[in-house]
Amino acid sequence: MNDLFAPNADRDASGAYSAKDIEVLEGLEPVRRRPGMYIGGTDENAFHHLAAEILDNSMDEAVAGHASFIEVSLEPDNVLTVRDNGRGIPVDPHPKFKHMSALEVILTTLHSGGKFGGKAYATSGGLHGVGSSVVNALSEIMDVEVAREKVLWKQSYVRGKPTGKLVNAGPVHNRRGTSIRFKPDRQIFADLAFSPARLYRLCRSKAYLWRGVEIRWSCDPSLLKAGKDEVPSEAVLHFPGGLRDSLEADIGGATRALPSLWAGEGDLPAAPNGDSTGRLEWAAAWLEDSEGFLHSYCNTVPTPLGGTHEAGWRAALVKGLRAWGEHRGNKRAQQVVAEDLLTPMAAKLSVFIREPQFQGQTKEKLTSNEAAKLVETALRDRFDHWLAGDPAQADNLLAFVIERAEERLRRKESKDTPRKSATRRLRLPGKLADCSRETASETEIFLVEGDSAGGSAKQARNRETQAVLPLRGKILNVASASTEKLRQNQELKDLIEALGCGVGERFDRAKLRYGRVIIMTDADVDGAHIASLLMTFFYRELKDLIRHGHLYLAQPPLYRLTQGAKSVYAMNDADRERLTKSQFKAGSKVEVSRFKGLGEMPPSALKETTMDPKKRTLLKVVALPEERAQTDQVVESLMGRRPELRFQFIQEHARSVEEVDV
Repeated sequence: MNDLFAPNADRDASGAYSAKDIEVLEGLEPVRRRPGMYIGGTDENAFHHLAAEILDNSMDEAVAGHASFIEVSLEPDNVLTVRDNGRGIPVDPHPKFKHMSALEVILTTLHSGGKFGGKAYATSGGLHGVGSSVVNALSEIMDVEVAREKVLWKQSYVRGKPTGKLVNAGPVHNRRGTSIRFKPDRQIFADLAFSPARLYRLCRSKAYLWRGVEIRWSCDPSLLKAGKDEVPSEAVLHFPGGLRDSLEADIGGATRALPSLWAGEGDLPAAPNGDSTGRLEWAAAWLEDSEGFLHSYCNTVPTPLGGTHEAGWRAALVKGLRAWGEHRGNKRAQQVVAEDLLTPMAAKLSVFIREPQFQGQTKEKLTSNEAAKLVETALRDRFDHWLAGDPAQADNLLAFVIERAEERLRRKESKDTPRKSATRRLRLPGKLADCSRETASETEIFLVEGDSAGGSAKQARNRETQAVLPLRGKILNVASASTEKLRQNQELKDLIEALGCGVGERFDRAKLRYGRVIIMTDADVDGAHIASLLMTFFYRELKDLIRHGHLYLAQPPLYRLTQGAKSVYAMNDADRERLTKSQFKAGSKVEVSRFKGLGEMPPSALKETTMDPKKRTLLKVVALPEERAQTDQVVESLMGRRPELRFQFIQEHARSVEEVDV
């Protein structure tokens, strides 16, 4: 037992381990030995992190209100200069290291800086005191100029070590601030090079994050690749609109579920003693057909791995939307989760807080516990006010998110495997009379009620481009049916199989077998009811088919007017009266035949009036995104499970009905 703790001198020489083996790394040598501990590695991300560290220092001056502009200049041979017009790094002797200036202490000593106590900077991105010194350690050369109190000071470094003392370079009268010019060390980073495009994007994002700063970008033209990088050789980046401008630029022409952005800024809740805890800014938009994103920042530092500020963001929005749904009496809002609301949302969130805690020196994740509650409290009130300020828009957002929630629940409940690609080799419904042409854009399918109408339509159709699928009477009302009933309904399964494009999020427009889906029902009350049931099915389960303009309503005539060899067709009673007066002689006898259904129409008449593309009239079914909530409300009132809503709708609109078909 005692042998385990025997002095090293008593051990075999080949395994000797003594005090002389203990190595002490001084100054910046630990950074050069283990750069991954300080910048996350030696890859391209770590390489560009050097630029971010220096730029963050200048941004801290701007956020603190001491700098109004920052110059970023990229020269050949990987030389980058960052200059600001802030206060300038202190150059007087440091009280602890009297033989060194404060500037030299900051650039050569780890964990040194003016951001620990919070006196010089209320909110800053660099809090570990290693940013500038790490960049210095990993740079082949670093030249520093500081203009303070109308005096210019200079000092140069090589791989973290000063080449001489801090030098007074004489008076300056029109300059102040800090300029750092450095070149990353090839011994550390090999052949890596700064990307102008990446640096330019970094500068733009910083300018967006603090609207009070102007970033002046310049790049040697020889470093720009013509036609590949849309990076200017010179630019002044200043965005008074802040994150709103940034988000508008990022989403471009993407289709939005809501016409306007939700954007703003404000203070975080004050501390119990009344002191400020910081501020935040945000911008958000919901996208109709594409997945969104959330770019978050803390004290202008990007946090790609998220953190506690994003947790507060999620909580505020989900709770706020659920509360709005409860206020509007929409019980379906309680099924909404963060995935439904945030997945289609493109957003940017920027917070400024005191003494933030990050995960690691690269600061990719915010871990400050208090940030979650501060952000949630600040945003919840503002989100509630935004919703209440425009109820119609808020209802549209709620309807949009509920659609996604219900689709998520359907996916969870459904045990069906994704449908195979719909081709001619796929099993098709037995009653489907398919067309011979395979180009979807040139074909159409007619959905008709019953075998009788199906027989007439099959005779009247163009077999090359027109398909016919007879449906058995009134299909299932999907607005009031359970998911289980919907899945078991044979008529709807046949319809989905015939279209071949899948439903919900499995909808694949490329697999849609027909360019037009045409609902063709009798021109009476029963026909209108069947058409309503079909439109409800498409609206609830195949909304993308409507959105892309594939659904139509045929317009068959209700009457045939005949006199001798002349026949005309009338769509309704008013049309019959008009045609009787305009197409026939006054006082002459006109034979009027009312069609009881499509099945009673001669195929030639059905073709001429309803199916011939050259003569027919079709109504396109559309669902406007900006009227989503209103459409949802109508569908729920007329087709949903609550009869009292239908009764209420009838009472409200009865006076506007001019005629009733009984």
